Amino acid sequence: MKADRVEVSRDEQGNRWLIRIKVGEEVIRRHCREARDSDEATLRRAATRTVADEGYTVEPAEIVFV
Repeated sequence: MKADRVEVSRDEQGNRWLIRIKVGEEVIRRHCREARDSDEATLRRAATRTVADEGYTVEPAEIVFV
């Protein structure tokens, strides 16, 4: 099943990256421990892996950084 929207943002309180996966009305939040200065390609790979772990798919180009 394809995720409707995937967002990656910095969770400053938790000092980690936050990946939000939206499918319909459901929003799944997962943290990843990539380095603070990770480049966009690394974060896209981490987000794609996380989405797949949850049983969904996403095109890496569709991942939004907020």
